[in-house]
Order: sequence, then C-alpha cells, then structure tokens
Amino acid sequence: MSAPPTVGRLAVGPDSPLDEVLAAVRDWVHDVVPRTWVEAGRRGGAAAIRKVRPRAEYEAWYPAFGASGLVVPTWPVAYGGLDLLGDVARRVEEELRPYNLGRLNPLGLNLAAPALFAHGTEEQRLRFLPPIVRNEETWCQLFSEPGSGSDLASLATRAERDGDEWVITGQKVWTTWAHVSSFAVLLARTDPDVPKRAGITYFLIDLRQPGVDIRPLRHIGGEVDFNEVFLDQARVPDAQRVGDVGAGWKVANATLSGERQMVSGSGSGGVDRIGGSGADSLVQLAVRLDAEGKPAGWGNPVHRDEVLRLWCEERVREWTNLRVRARARAGRPPGPESSIGKVHQGELNQRIQALAVNMLGADAIAWARGDGSWGGSMPYEVRGMLRSRANTIEGGTTEVNKNILGERVLGLPREPDQWQGRSWREVPRN
Repeated sequence: MSAPPTVGRLAVGPDSPLDEVLAAVRDWVHDVVPRTWVEAGRRGGAAAIRKVRPRAEYEAWYPAFGASGLVVPTWPVAYGGLDLLGDVARRVEEELRPYNLGRLNPLGLNLAAPALFAHGTEEQRLRFLPPIVRNEETWCQLFSEPGSGSDLASLATRAERDGDEWVITGQKVWTTWAHVSSFAVLLARTDPDVPKRAGITYFLIDLRQPGVDIRPLRHIGGEVDFNEVFLDQARVPDAQRVGDVGAGWKVANATLSGERQMVSGSGSGGVDRIGGSGADSLVQLAVRLDAEGKPAGWGNPVHRDEVLRLWCEERVREWTNLRVRARARAGRPPGPESSIGKVHQGELNQRIQALAVNMLGADAIAWARGDGSWGGSMPYEVRGMLRSRANTIEGGTTEVNKNILGERVLGLPREPDQWQGRSWREVPRN
C-alpha cells in the first residue's frame, strides 16, 4: 500500500453546524479512506473489510486517521481532537461506523488518558495525549502483580525517591501488549508504613530503558497478548508522576473505570482485533452462512432466535455505556455504571462468541495448519471464542465488580477486614 494521504485535521469545531460537520466527514472518507475498504464495508460490513484490509495495512494508513481529529472527536484540539459536542460526535461515529475504523492504542486512549484528564498537569496532557491519538507512542498498564491481582492495593513494587527521579523495583504480570508498548501507567508503593491504599503513587514510565525486562506469555489462542514485566531500578522523572505522592489509588480509579468500560464494549472477544462488534457480527455470520447454503444461518429458526436475543441484550449494555459517557461529559467522576457494563458484557460476550462457534459447526473444530504456526488458519470466530474466556477476569474479575456494585449501588456493607487501618508492612501477603 502507498503512503497514507497527507490530509490534516478537519476544519470543524464546536460551533460548526451538524450538516457541515457530517459533510466534512463524508468528504474525508471519500478523499482518505481507501476505496476497497469503503466498498467492502458497504457491501458486507466488518467481515468483508477484514478480508481486504490486513492489520499491517491498517496500521500504515492510521496516521491519516490520527491527524484528522476523528479518533477522539470530543477531545480539545490541542490534545488531538476536534472539540465537538457529544451529540455531534455520536453522529460522526454513526457516519464512520460502516468503515470499521477501529482505534489503535486503546490502552493509551482508555487507560492513560482518563487519568491524565482527571489528575494530570497541562504539561503532561500536552506531552502525552497527542502521540497517543496518533498511535506514535503505544501504552500498557503495569498494575497487577503475582501476589496482587484482585487485591490490587496490596501491590509490592516499590518506588524510592532519588532527587528529581524515582527508582522502581518490582514485578508486574498479565500486562497486555507490554511487548509492543513505549510507555506504561504504573502503580508503585512509595510508603510501606501507611495503610495499603494510602502509600501508592501513580507514574508514567518509559519502557525503553535499562532495568525493564519484558517476557511474553502465550495464551490459549496461540497469540501473545500478555506479558510479565520485571523492573530492576528503572527510573521515572518526578515530572511523570500523576497526582500527589501517596494519592495513586485515587488516580488509578480513573484508569480502572476506563478499563472496565473498554472491556465492556461490544465485541470484546479481543480488544486488539479490528473486527466486527458482538451480536452485529453474529447477524453478519448468519447471513454469510445462508449465502453459503449452510443450515446453521439466518434460515435456522433456533439460531435466529438466539442471535436476536443476544442482540437485544447488547443494546441494553450499549445504553449502560452511554450513561457512563454522559457522566464523563458532565464532568462527574466515574461511577459504578462502568462496573455494571463490565459484569454484563463479560458473560454476554462469552455467550456471543460461543454461539458463533456453534453456528460454524465442524468448521470450528478442524482447520488447516496453514504456515505451521500455532493455530494455523484457525477461524476468526474460534480465536474470538478462546479469547473471550478472559472477559470475566480482565479489567477486574466479575466477582470483584459485583462487590463494587453491592457496596456502591445497593449500599451493602463491606466485608469485615481485620487488617483495616493497619500499615501495608503489617498486613500478611501471599
């Protein structure tokens, strides 16, 4: 593929009439999005686009998307957006939806950015947000540790002050995409002599430095998404500390809420996939199977009923996510709505992915080895089903999120904790 067109930001803003904004978006699609992608999207949706758009080709083209402002249309122009109002931005998304223009760098957009907006300095936002939008600096999250998963606040990675820098030592695990990331959001303990949540600080760490060792963990689908990361006296400038020293747990809640919403989005069988969305993909699969003359498609009344039931459930999940976004646009802090969506979508997506594999029948249990790599030519739907097993774990387990809902929504009392108020150093850890 040739180099992407050098088309800059759309000349629209918060005062632009809706018709003018949508016309600018249509012109941009006509001028910038490759015709084969556009025609495939109009003809067969996301499934058809995947056949004509390899990921490497999409990544090569992506700078044109990043420069347009359409990746994050509600963000201020200075941070890489268009400063559009929420209602206008939703219409823009509807206009772009047929072309399946997935956002690259989702952990930067959904994990690092919320913390920077809520607690970062203006200098930090100007430094880090535009490269996130353009996918020039990719991000991951260094939170979970071998002994601190569901009880994240018990983490043991330590940060010690050394002049204008912090020296970081410890181990993180289940770090999605660390092997392809430039930066990470990091939680580290800066004071072991106070209660566990009070002694944590939030940092932005450059992974391309001595003292950072990233080791891949291959998962059931044969791909490498997760990693373990060893930190041995890695350094972070104090200018890359977000929030006050010891206030990292408060800052982390913005990241954790963004993570829950990200993994509660439709089609989260694998957030790295530039693919179809959830139950909509089931509809496309059913139509495709009908066209191929197979009995498990749209003409099968049982499957049709199951697809429509899941499609309706996904609309409920979508409306819940809209509540989360509305709360953010109103300037209110993240609420329990993100956990509601996460609990619902984790199990829902597993059922969506399982139905897709069931509809494929024998094609889902046998396939060519292809180039000899693990999984060979494993169908896209099978990979999605295997990946979906993590949906009820990642972003906070379903059990932990149900506790959050019980306490913050239903007003139920917290479980008794005999170590409440004791310093981190005094609390037993595994």
